[in-house]
Amino acid sequence: MFYADLHVHSKYSRATSRDCDLEHLALAALRKGISVVATGDFTHPAWLAEIEDRLIPAEPGLFRLRPALERQV
Repeated sequence: MFYADLHVHSKYSRATSRDCDLEHLALAALRKGISVVATGDFTHPAWLAEIEDRLIPAEPGLFRLRPALERQV
């Protein structure tokens, strides 16, 4: 069994913290015991660029932070 949050907004959504970046979202998920986090903001060009830059494939359909970033979390 795993816990997931499938509705998280990024820093590019209205009324969200500037800290809603991938590293901070990963840290919050880790603290809460959440294994899978999903965002619908991938349609925002700047957010998509961050996703493509900072994530790598984990398994089919899932991604994870690059190892250097993951160590910082």
